[in-house]
Amino acid sequence: MTDAKRSLVLTSLSIASVVIMIAIYFNPIWWVALTAPNYPEAAFPDGVRINFHMNGVFNGCSLVVKDEITEEEALDCVHEMDTINHYVGMYPIAAGGPIERGFSPFLISLLIFMVIAFAINDPKKRLFFMGIVFSFNVVWMAMTIYKTDGLSYQNEGYLYALMNQLNQDVNDMALAGIPVKAVDSERALKKLRDSLAGREIDDMDEETEVSVSEEDYRFSEKQVLILHLKDTYENDLHNDRISDDWIGNGYQLMAWHYGKVLGRYFNNPDEINPMVKTLRLATNVVFIGLVAAMLLLLVMASRAKRNPVFWLLILVPMALPVFFIIDYAAWLWWYGHTLNDMGAFAVKPFMPTVFGEGKVAQFATFSYPDIGFGLMMLNSVVLAAMALIRRNESV
Repeated sequence: MTDAKRSLVLTSLSIASVVIMIAIYFNPIWWVALTAPNYPEAAFPDGVRINFHMNGVFNGCSLVVKDEITEEEALDCVHEMDTINHYVGMYPIAAGGPIERGFSPFLISLLIFMVIAFAINDPKKRLFFMGIVFSFNVVWMAMTIYKTDGLSYQNEGYLYALMNQLNQDVNDMALAGIPVKAVDSERALKKLRDSLAGREIDDMDEETEVSVSEEDYRFSEKQVLILHLKDTYENDLHNDRISDDWIGNGYQLMAWHYGKVLGRYFNNPDEINPMVKTLRLATNVVFIGLVAAMLLLLVMASRAKRNPVFWLLILVPMALPVFFIIDYAAWLWWYGHTLNDMGAFAVKPFMPTVFGEGKVAQFATFSYPDIGFGLMMLNSVVLAAMALIRRNESV
């Protein structure tokens, strides 16, 4: 194979990999379902089902349309499964993988940049590319995690999952459909509270209105979600459950949300506070670790292709399915071995089913890969082909 043809093939494969990884982020990777006699198939055709994405856990129950059943919206099986699990002392689903979900956009973008860098032949061009995109990733990550109002740089799906996991209905995004003029945040927050409470929403006072363009005439759904989260946070602040004013960044949100979901059924501060403290530490450690990893790749992988670190550019993204399975299994172990004594029923620590079918009490459990995991496997094949081409080139 000539150098020109080899370069064309590598470029084509890297583009395919980038497209696949973007699709992975927006598709469910794994699904879990529970079935039991008290959840009849007529109402729960797929059981009590949830879907795991990279940025959150989402409802897997579909809208039932039958003559004998009338539903305006699908049942929320994330809440239903949390309710089932808490009887045996299991923490809510949102307690699992808070760091992974919060850092997911930066992790997937890093993997994408690594694949593109691997396809670049010239070390100088590779160094230039990696310097630019890694700097972008670090700045984006730092602004989202630590900057005031950094949540505006986070993706909407992540925020939606966090809000929904607080057991609050975010399907009625009332404020997103209300033509509101640009006003100060306190007026907007009052408007949000009125909409959530079902009260009539008064027009804004004339003196609060300012001139805005047509595209600024409505709140975006992301802005509504952030206002939802801020309102819930400040309610906790008002009730002295927390002490820090709202900053609106990922660091604050992850810690507060983690503590809130841990205490949703089992409000024991002596157990929860150390876990939240550990999460704060883990957030800083992961941030520093990712920055250090990018610096290592920038310094070492930009050199000759025989450098062992260079191969990390392709081997790490290729191993994504393995990383997911390890992380998923580890969190399942944590759920089954971190049972709160406040549960209604005492059960021995157990390992939930990672793959296949199992049984817990009267519930049959199902755990299987979804389209996102299939895309992960496909991407690994594409990346293996890229690695093989590079290996033959290096011999």
